[in-house]
Amino acid sequence: MKICVVGLGYIGLPTATLAALAGHKVVGVDTNPSVVEALNNGTAHIQEPGLDELVRKVVLAGRLTAQANVPDADVYIVAVPTPIKDDKTADLSYVKAAAYSVTPHIQEGSLFIVESTIPPGCTEELIIPILEESELRAGIDFYVAHCPERVIPGNVLHELVHNDRIVGGINPASANRARAFYATFVKGGIFTTGLKEAELTKLAENAYRDVNIAFANELAGICESLGVDVWEVIKMANRHPRVNILKPGPGVGGHCIAVDPWFLVESCPDCTRLISAARKVNDDRPARIAQQVAEMLARCDVDVPRVACLGMTYKADVDDMRCSPSLDVVAELERLGCEVRISDPYANANGKHECVSVEEAVSGADALVLLVDHKQYLNFDLESLTKLMRHPVIVDTRGAWRDTPELEMMVAPEAFVRDTIRTEYFEPSGETKAAVPMP
Repeated sequence: MKICVVGLGYIGLPTATLAALAGHKVVGVDTNPSVVEALNNGTAHIQEPGLDELVRKVVLAGRLTAQANVPDADVYIVAVPTPIKDDKTADLSYVKAAAYSVTPHIQEGSLFIVESTIPPGCTEELIIPILEESELRAGIDFYVAHCPERVIPGNVLHELVHNDRIVGGINPASANRARAFYATFVKGGIFTTGLKEAELTKLAENAYRDVNIAFANELAGICESLGVDVWEVIKMANRHPRVNILKPGPGVGGHCIAVDPWFLVESCPDCTRLISAARKVNDDRPARIAQQVAEMLARCDVDVPRVACLGMTYKADVDDMRCSPSLDVVAELERLGCEVRISDPYANANGKHECVSVEEAVSGADALVLLVDHKQYLNFDLESLTKLMRHPVIVDTRGAWRDTPELEMMVAPEAFVRDTIRTEYFEPSGETKAAVPMP
């Protein structure tokens, strides 16, 4: 079949590549000229293990090309972003634009699939009316389905093939037609349902995860208030056979969990009290972390505290910075009067700051804040790093360094903190004392 994938981002490009690998003739469509150029040169513009090699293979074989305009095709897949606006409602402008771009090319027997995550009812109420401007009838003259992605950056290719897929159709014929297409490269189970059920399934999955993360983050606040080690509490609680508390952190990011629950809140505001509360808990985390750091730095007695922040992506070992809470922590630290340097092996910059080496970020800093637990950060010689700092305050928001023996330890708000500031910095008498945890 001839496949057209509209949107060559973190989902669209791997999907297009796997479809081409399965033998289909695939055309990727993107409005970014650099993305089109990179793909036609056989290069993936995103970092994903194994993707660059596969892209090169299918491009050289002539089965995958890219262009700016939508061609005629048998199957159209829309994989464009659906972010949220400042008022926490869904920005569907990209999905609408994609539907309008496909409409002139819809023919009898065409299959139109939305993979973008959308609010319940969006396919029927927004997308299908646009497609039917072709004067063809959805579900009768052409097929319409929704198949939300369910993958995690860093393991996308494997999960696109092996994860179960949920396919919702405007009618059984549409669902079965889409199921037959995905079966050409998906080895996991493919389950059919209705359009709205498929839309809601994806949102339910991510809202469930968001609520569980919010519980862990709220528990961290409770432990801080009571002077208890949250990591120890979680470890002990998870020994119960039916308890699996997640790890707290500096917030929730990415293109799914930080966004999708708001689609449910927008659709059913009176039925989403728990989901709304979880979103608030997780959205408040960056400011709480920044405030914690600022309070500790206030003891250092410097006019402009310097903070080294490690990790700008939204999760470990990927280059995806969408909705990253690290960016909010940095912004809040600067609002509180700190000078911030950032370092991340996967991110070039956050739009305002250039990423520097860890040593450059830490040199002369008053605090080191771990925001993302990239693998290369896990075995740092923290004692050596602290010697580069003006004041060796270390804040570990991920619990990645909690078993490091070289540093004194204490529990502080929302994070496990090793604080080796010596007491002479705070003793007005000037008397030197041994390094101890700060009170």
